[in-house]
Amino acid sequence: MTNTQKLIRAVTEADSPARIVAAVQELAAAKDEAAIETLIAVFGYNNPAAAVAAVAGLTQLGDVAVPQLLAQIDDYNYGARAYSIRTLAAIADPRALDILLTSAATDFAPSVRRAAAKGLGSLRFHKLDIPERQAAQAKALETLLFICQDADWSIRYAAIVGLESLAKIPELQQPIREKFAQILTTEVESAIRARVQLAQKQILGIGLVVSS
Repeated sequence: MTNTQKLIRAVTEADSPARIVAAVQELAAAKDEAAIETLIAVFGYNNPAAAVAAVAGLTQLGDVAVPQLLAQIDDYNYGARAYSIRTLAAIADPRALDILLTSAATDFAPSVRRAAAKGLGSLRFHKLDIPERQAAQAKALETLLFICQDADWSIRYAAIVGLESLAKIPELQQPIREKFAQILTTEVESAIRARVQLAQKQILGIGLVVSS
């Protein structure tokens, strides 16, 4: 039995929440591809601390974890699904584009939608060929602009965060700048208005005064 197999066994046989957390932390620290399946399974354990440790471990493994993360998205446990989306967003591999688009726009769980919206703005689009890259960026922009109108203010907020990151792409700045200006004239939530202003200052270099 390899060391990683022993660590995996420790996770599956842990008999208390604290022991699960400790075992997951040790497994994540091993940085072994053989641990990916088990770390993803931890998302469904209903143990937030262990899930956070699993997210960190999978994020460190990076692109190699993406295929299994995509294949093992939990359609029934929205908590587990949210952790998977958070991990995919953190890794930022553009292979996650389709699941992030769908999750941001249509998932019933706000936690999933928020994670997906934030992740859409920070994907490593440069890994794609130019035609595919442009199409992917356009889809991300379209979805984020769309969910800026969501009834849930937390989704709108996450969309602003995603757009702020996406605005680092020069070709996309103009529609984002226009959307930010529109939001400041129509948005009633002060937190979102403040977040838009921060995005303008940090990314777009624009300081618009909120009309009273």
